[in-house]
Amino acid sequence: MMRPALQATNPSLSETVRYHASFPDSAWERKSPEAPPLIARGGWGGLEWTPMPRRCVMIPFATYNDDAARSPSLQASPKFHSTRNMIMWKPSLAILCLITSPAFADPVPEFAWKAVEIDQIQIGYGIQLADVDGDGKTDIVLADKNTIQWYQNPSWTKHVIARDLTQRDNVCVTARDIDGDGKCEIAVGGQWNYRESVKDGAVFYLDPPADRTQPWRAIKLHNEPSTHRMHWVRVGQDDYQLVVKPLRGKGSVDGDGPGLKVLAYSKPDDPDQTWDYEVICDFLHLSHNFHPVNWDEDVEEELIIAAKEGVWHFDRQRDGWKSTQLTQPFAGEIRDGRLPGGKRFIATVEPKHGQRSAAYRQPDQKGELWTPLPVLSDDLKDGHAVAVADFLGVGSDQIIVGWRAMNEPGVPGITMFTPMDDAGTEWRETRISRERVAVEDLKAGDLNGDGKVDLVAAARQTKNLVIFFNDTE
Repeated sequence: MMRPALQATNPSLSETVRYHASFPDSAWERKSPEAPPLIARGGWGGLEWTPMPRRCVMIPFATYNDDAARSPSLQASPKFHSTRNMIMWKPSLAILCLITSPAFADPVPEFAWKAVEIDQIQIGYGIQLADVDGDGKTDIVLADKNTIQWYQNPSWTKHVIARDLTQRDNVCVTARDIDGDGKCEIAVGGQWNYRESVKDGAVFYLDPPADRTQPWRAIKLHNEPSTHRMHWVRVGQDDYQLVVKPLRGKGSVDGDGPGLKVLAYSKPDDPDQTWDYEVICDFLHLSHNFHPVNWDEDVEEELIIAAKEGVWHFDRQRDGWKSTQLTQPFAGEIRDGRLPGGKRFIATVEPKHGQRSAAYRQPDQKGELWTPLPVLSDDLKDGHAVAVADFLGVGSDQIIVGWRAMNEPGVPGITMFTPMDDAGTEWRETRISRERVAVEDLKAGDLNGDGKVDLVAAARQTKNLVIFFNDTE
């Protein structure tokens, strides 16, 4: 397709700036580094210039000529006029992006990917990305219905390392190198029963053999009922704890009874010995997910926990864990990232298994509730996973949300939301998958060593494990 050349005279400067355009779906390519960050708005009657960096504006543009005339008349103001070799296209809206601020000298790329299904699975409750065998490559660890398995990079050969740990399903897994030997340690949660909160739940540490492709020995630990999510969390320079969070408090099926107890276990040198544990919090209800973060100057990680009471931040102090409320709406999923302007944000699914994808910006004053950003989507069907990373390589983060359409029937999907301005008030939506992957869990990491962040999705309804390799230019 020919790329018609347009030129626009900036009324605030004397020079003329030249652009090229593609129709009807592509953003305009900036050809002049000198132009200031201005947006041209308007139609046939003329254009108005508005300072608005990094935002695409839809403007009425051109009509199609059956004879493909090379130089039709463009009846616009002198501020915007056609040059030779312009082809006009059928009625449409062109996207005009005059992006010329040095901070955003290049347009934000669109996410490109190659989807590779590496296995058929049963449910795919939880994914972790870690080096299992110490070869320097990131492997995939999966908690499936009755098995714990890892997939060896790059062949993705499956190795089942635990089977039938409990009568009921597994529900979660965590994998991280906590002793510095280059190989991850693995813990799992099981005996999952969604409507039970008194007797069910289980926590295991998996003790590896010399050959990590063979079965691992399961060591059962103390547990609270309703085991649901877990992470290895850094609590010192070379010290980690296993943090386990139930979905519900004991005897609190619908979130109206006792609060759930988030426990932090200390691993002894001999894993067969008793694991001491402490209570991080006991006042939240119906907490679906949590995430380790490091928002301060020390090496210790903190926690952000999503619950019926909103999102809370927990930071270890000398006399215990300090809790700070960040948001108020009932939240199910939680991750954190950085906006283009540098401020932190958190991304949620609201409520648990909800329809809303939301984001909040860090406040100016410490201790205040985080600022709600425009709702990203209100159309999720059973939202169940969030991943946040710099998939586009632009120096700030994007949000990927997955939903499974199980409890609320509909079409499942995976969507990326990209912040298009410093403050996170404008977002671009990119659909990555639809019916093919009904997401149970998502994780982000570089799987092929090309420096780009890839995405891994495990799916319950569609029963597949899929890698979305990042092909973004």
